[in-house]
Amino acid sequence: MSADTRRKVLGVGGLGELDEPEFTGMAERHRRELHVHCYRLLGSFEDAEDTVQETFLRAWRRRETFAGRSTFRAWLYRIATNACLDLLAKCRPEPATGGEVRWLQPYPDRLLDELPAGDADEPETVALARETIELAYVVAVQHLAPRPRAVLILRDVLGWPAKDVAELLGDSVNSVNSALQRARAGMREHLPAERQDWTGDETDARTRELVRRFTDASVATDIDRLTAMLRDDVRCSMPPTPGLHIGRDAVIKDWIDDGFTSLTGLRAVPTAVNRQPAVAFYHWREREGAYLPLTIDVLRIAGGAITEIVTFHDDRFPRLGLPQRLPADGTE
Repeated sequence: MSADTRRKVLGVGGLGELDEPEFTGMAERHRRELHVHCYRLLGSFEDAEDTVQETFLRAWRRRETFAGRSTFRAWLYRIATNACLDLLAKCRPEPATGGEVRWLQPYPDRLLDELPAGDADEPETVALARETIELAYVVAVQHLAPRPRAVLILRDVLGWPAKDVAELLGDSVNSVNSALQRARAGMREHLPAERQDWTGDETDARTRELVRRFTDASVATDIDRLTAMLRDDVRCSMPPTPGLHIGRDAVIKDWIDDGFTSLTGLRAVPTAVNRQPAVAFYHWREREGAYLPLTIDVLRIAGGAITEIVTFHDDRFPRLGLPQRLPADGTE
């Protein structure tokens, strides 16, 4: 913030003294963290993107109401949270039975790397940021009613005091505390059993080796090798396609029924999504003379086994910064 902009904000006129470029410059510094906040609440990368735009529009229109009782950043978070709640009240369907969240979309690690460092030296802070962006956490959040969902994110992820959350929601502190307890209970119901043994760090040698073996076996469509890597209670889904398969036998049967074992001409590109290891698969297309996007598998790993695979369609490749084609020699 320039000295002139700071003077205007701190002066009598507050944000009302700013012109649109100055206001936009202040708001844009918070775009990525607001986007991640909205993504946690909504589960959809694109809905979060639209909601951040709506947040900035509302903030600009209401800039005269900023009284300086909180920081500009906190004020934007208030507006963003309410924008998410408005969207959820208007058009969000209920989660399907059995844990499906068909609107779920992946969040690329390359964009998560743009987040402010914050207390990057605090292990607990780093772990919290990582765990609360992983797909299993985002899916569990989607099973909560909108207001308890907002309370959970504001209190447990952002660390807001109960009185500030109550003010944002127009509720009492007691009501917020009650909603938080219900939300935490709901999260325990939908989170993986190994909550304390979260996905291995992508830099962990054992995790890297398992991902490599999974990639090689997938490209070779070797069902026996893949079966050996799956935990007994593995879960597999492919949003927005309906169907949640639970258990090794059910997952393998679905792959075989879907024709996986007869698939040839695959190439793979390792990537990272939602702070989890992921593999983007490409399929050879003779007419184009290249490997074109097929699917992206996002893996959750615990205890040296694959415990969940969330597969996304080829329309997610551009958002994840993945190449749109690989030439015949496999180079990108």
